[in-house]
Amino acid sequence: MMLNKKVKEIMTTDVITTTSDIDVVFAFEKLMKHKISSLPVVEDDELVGIITASDVGHNLILDKYELGTSVKEIMIQPVVTVSPEDTLEDAINVMKEGVSSSGILNQLPVVENGKLVGIISDGDIIQQLF
Repeated sequence: MMLNKKVKEIMTTDVITTTSDIDVVFAFEKLMKHKISSLPVVEDDELVGIITASDVGHNLILDKYELGTSVKEIMIQPVVTVSPEDTLEDAINVMKEGVSSSGILNQLPVVENGKLVGIISDGDIIQQLF
C-alpha cells in the first residue's frame, strides 16, 4: 500500500523559506512568485514558524497589517510538522489532527533534529495514491 511510503521518499527538499524579519508584503510576493501556499520561517536552519498565502492574502486585502509588519508578528507557531521517517499515513493523520481554524492543513514541513529538511503537501500525497 502506498500509505506505507516514507515522507522522505516524496517530500520536496529544496524548500522556499523566509526569515522572521522580512516585511509581510515581501513574503506574500515570494509566495505568489513561486506559486506556493505556505512559507516556512527559518532562523539558523531551524524552523521557527510558518505563514500561509491564504492567511496573509486575506489579511492584506482587509488591510490588517501596518506598513512594515514583519513575518515574526504574524507567523503561525508552533508549527505542525512530520519527520522524514514518518509514513504517508502518519502525515495524513497529522494533517487531519493539525487542522486550524482555516479548516485545512495542506502543507507539512518535514523536520529532523530541529532542522527543516523538506516539505510535503496534500498534493504530493494525492499523486502517490492515484
